[in-house]
Amino acid sequence: MRGHLPRLAASAGPIYVELLSGVIASVIGTFWVAGLGGAAVAAVTLAGTVENLLLGLVLVVSSGTSVRLSRALGAGDHDDAARTTRAAWRLCAVGASALAVPGFLLRDRIAAAFLDGEAATRAGEYFAVAFPAFALFFAQRVADELFKGAGDTRTPMRIALLGNALLLVLDPLLVLGAGPVPALGVPGAALALALSRAIAFAVTLRLRSRPRSEPRPQPRAGGGVRGVGPAALRILRAGAPFGLDFTARMAVGTAQLALVAGFGVGAVAGYGIGYRLLLVATMAFYALRQAAAIRAARLAGGGATAALRDLRRAAVRLAVLLGAAAALMSVALSGPLTALFTDDRSVAVQSVGFLRAAALYLPPYALVVVLGGVHQATGAGRALVLSALLGLGAQLAASAVLSGVLGVTGVWLGQAVGALVQLGLVLVLTRRGAVPVAGRRARSLHAVE
Repeated sequence: MRGHLPRLAASAGPIYVELLSGVIASVIGTFWVAGLGGAAVAAVTLAGTVENLLLGLVLVVSSGTSVRLSRALGAGDHDDAARTTRAAWRLCAVGASALAVPGFLLRDRIAAAFLDGEAATRAGEYFAVAFPAFALFFAQRVADELFKGAGDTRTPMRIALLGNALLLVLDPLLVLGAGPVPALGVPGAALALALSRAIAFAVTLRLRSRPRSEPRPQPRAGGGVRGVGPAALRILRAGAPFGLDFTARMAVGTAQLALVAGFGVGAVAGYGIGYRLLLVATMAFYALRQAAAIRAARLAGGGATAALRDLRRAAVRLAVLLGAAAALMSVALSGPLTALFTDDRSVAVQSVGFLRAAALYLPPYALVVVLGGVHQATGAGRALVLSALLGLGAQLAASAVLSGVLGVTGVWLGQAVGALVQLGLVLVLTRRGAVPVAGRRARSLHAVE
């Protein structure tokens, strides 16, 4: 188990930086359009929300790609690895077209469904650039997961940091204008994001084409080309639990926001600040989840059941440490961190209350997220999707009931109830040797293939 701990930590670190950079990118865009007025901010906020909704579908392909590639490489099956790579790019092309083309054609209707007046117009202008460029986002996610599936988590981190560095230059230049460059306003923010992604993806392709000391999976003569269709289906099956989990959490988050809205603008603003601060902690959970999933898939591919058990124990230990550290910081630093964002006392009280209540939510949630990565990568996706749906349902029910007694604090505590319910279900539904069984299943699958 000692060997797994440093490997997980070393892999999770770059993934954490990569995930956090995605949050920072959205903050950069919002910052530069803030001076253009509320309509501009509303337009960019809606665009970010829509992209998050589409991300659930992207995750099905991207997460499934890293899991399947890791499993194939763990089994030493280079033909399957090559088929997985080809299938991932084909799924990316189909998926990006299926999302970008209708989105572009319906951009004004989508904007009008959520906003009106000038805000809807600005959102439509943003979507006119963002939807065609969504293909770049999809392709970058697939390329990143191909690197990760092969054990390289540092390259995606570097690419993400490059994208943010480009945004820091392009956003003010295109939004506000400078010299011969005209001020483009909200469309400029979309164009800045598209250009930063295009340059980053070009660098990614260059890195993937560069010779490496460890050769990329190549099929044997006459092999690897056939069976791309079945490989695509395996990617979708492996990635579906990740995408469903993310989409369900987004839906519940929206419903929870509706509950919070019943307690006034101060509660909504406080929740918004607290939630964004909490992302700094929860991104660490998801980084460890990805690292554990990639490692578990590789061990499962090789049928290393004893190593899988050790990996699970190591992942649990790290999750407990991360959850405890996050809980302590959410209590100790809630006041000072909130003060960085607002001096409105009514908003600050709500943000601090949310972060302190989150101390009960973060430890079980860390375990849910990390254990989910291990088990989903080794074939227990259905059980985990079921536990997520039931746990999130319990969260909503508890939030509604407790808010009637405790006010908005009840909504915050509902999150802890949901996380505890989901953790209990995960432990029960995967209790019967889920990891060893998954290892044997993977070994038998490769024998058949």
